[in-house]
Amino acid sequence: MKKRKDLTIQIIDFEVMEESKELSEIEKLDLENREGIQQAPKRIPPWSKQITIRGIVASFVIGIIYSVIVMKLNLTTGLVPSLNVSVALLAFVFLRTWTQLLQTIGFVSKPFTPQENTVVQTCAVACYSIAVGGGFGSYLLGLSKKTYEQAGVDTDGNIPGSYKEPGIVWMTGFLFVVSFVGILALVPLRKIMIIDYKLTYPNGTATAVLINGFHTPQGDKMAREQVHGFAKFFTLSFVWAFFQWFYSGGDACGFSQFPTFGLKAWKQTFYFDFSMTYIGAGMICSHLVNLSLLLGAVISWGIMWPLISGLKGDWYSESLPQSSMKSLQGYKVFISIALILGDGLYNFVKIIYFTIRSIHVRMKQKDHKTVADYQNQPLDDLQRNGSFIRDSIPMWIACSGYALFSIISIIAIPRMFPEMRWYYVVIAYVFAPALGFCNAYGAGLTDMNMAYNYGKVALFVLAAWAGQDSGVVAGLVGCGLIKSIVSISADLMQDFKTGHLTLTSPRSMVLSQAVGTAMGCLIAPLTFFLFYKAFDVGNPDGEFKAPYALIYRNMAILGVEGFSALPRHCLQLCYGFFVFAVGANLVRDLSPPKFGRWVPLPMAMAVPFLVGAYFAIDMCVGSLVVFIWHKLNSRKAALMVPAVASGFICGDGLWILPSSILALLKINPPICMRFLST
Repeated sequence: MKKRKDLTIQIIDFEVMEESKELSEIEKLDLENREGIQQAPKRIPPWSKQITIRGIVASFVIGIIYSVIVMKLNLTTGLVPSLNVSVALLAFVFLRTWTQLLQTIGFVSKPFTPQENTVVQTCAVACYSIAVGGGFGSYLLGLSKKTYEQAGVDTDGNIPGSYKEPGIVWMTGFLFVVSFVGILALVPLRKIMIIDYKLTYPNGTATAVLINGFHTPQGDKMAREQVHGFAKFFTLSFVWAFFQWFYSGGDACGFSQFPTFGLKAWKQTFYFDFSMTYIGAGMICSHLVNLSLLLGAVISWGIMWPLISGLKGDWYSESLPQSSMKSLQGYKVFISIALILGDGLYNFVKIIYFTIRSIHVRMKQKDHKTVADYQNQPLDDLQRNGSFIRDSIPMWIACSGYALFSIISIIAIPRMFPEMRWYYVVIAYVFAPALGFCNAYGAGLTDMNMAYNYGKVALFVLAAWAGQDSGVVAGLVGCGLIKSIVSISADLMQDFKTGHLTLTSPRSMVLSQAVGTAMGCLIAPLTFFLFYKAFDVGNPDGEFKAPYALIYRNMAILGVEGFSALPRHCLQLCYGFFVFAVGANLVRDLSPPKFGRWVPLPMAMAVPFLVGAYFAIDMCVGSLVVFIWHKLNSRKAALMVPAVASGFICGDGLWILPSSILALLKINPPICMRFLST
């Protein structure tokens, strides 16, 4: 198995990417090509016809593909870029190819509509979102014995037996128990948030623009060009990953360990590792995200870690192993936590403030609305609103469903985790709808899904409340409980916005979200175990290091122990970086836009502190490709960058399937290509 240092670009739920998100160039191009966002067909199929067998099959296939891809990202770096545009494109390709093949052999098939495209995209995204946010690279893996040992068995909070080994049965059961509650939590508020408050939900709007564009003559031509680019670079990426495999037969072997800037820089993780996944991710992420990653890598691996390593014997004992939390590893983990918490707390407070202020303003404006305000709405808006309201979901179904799933969780979760008392679960489900509303409202305003920050708050509260005996496990499980409900609620509102703009029925959206979630609860654990059995997941020196598992466990330990868990002088450094994270956000928000847009993102800077610099270099290469492409041909780049980036990510990510099968069969690469000093 090749041993390569990857990053785990987890979503941190894309607190990193979403922070600086605007309408992308592809959306701007699409808006230029058409007047208005909606080009509705003459006859909208009823909600029961919008969900089709072929659509479910397409969602299942696409969901498996993207679950493998995001699981790799989850277990390597933790940064998962938004792949909704790519999913919408593949859904269009799959079903358009399906209908054309049937017509070629003489069968008459149902017309392929924007509504069916929307339903497939929603179902597939719901499926792979379980692999992203299901905790396989963070709170669930943080319960494993390997992470327990890495966190230091000599610490007071990390008590013996406070772990639970990964298992397909209990992981699948846990996901089924916690994932469906979020679908129903905010369904009664959909009209208020989409129609009354007119929240923009940029990601949902962008997806609607793309889908509506595909189903026009001009959009069909654009889609064919994107598909051609996707297929070409998918093949290139897959073949390149296959070629690299032959030279990775040992430790630190292969192109992924190429000492691009010399052996001394390579030892500090500064090298280009030829990963098409991270080049593609860099093409999707903003330039600010990629440059922030590089800055974090220079500060940590270029300056801080060499200096702290030189203080071995003074700041920490020379006899401690490298992986001990009382040695250099402790500084890496806790300084990363300080940056993440500083950035997360600032944005948490900011979003809550803007949410409260916006609701207050809208409530005042509501009193002054007249019938004429509604009569003056554009015809397209009236048509969308009518379609959105017509297929309403009865309040009693949403409320009774939420109560039923809550009762199941209150009974089941304490049986899975005795440390998680039943009244912890009750309190979580009492507060979850309010937290979900705040998160969904904030996402509608800013496109920032803050679910992981809500989860971190729950982690600290429950860890401190449960105490030393149960705090770590209760904190990690409670984090997953809150995060799942809050995240899925915001995701569903994004989908409702897409459905509103494509005239897709809310009933079909909720049902497709439920079907996709059920698929994800089955597919995600199986995908995780494909990696877990074939590779050394959680090894800090391996390819699939899953750094957020260790970070989340140490957050729980910090909640139980307080600052006594930190190594020498680490607390002062954590204070400094926490203040830096808050200060950087303040400067970005308060300074003029032309200066503020260059202030680095602390959340992005935190990732290479623990993982290494190599993936930041890969992503900056992707950013450089986009920059040069836009300079040469901006319109072509706007059209093709998402498709090319998706091809890079999918080709390299899909190679995981055959490589993991080869690893399970004990078939090793035949050659080790290694670089040595003369």
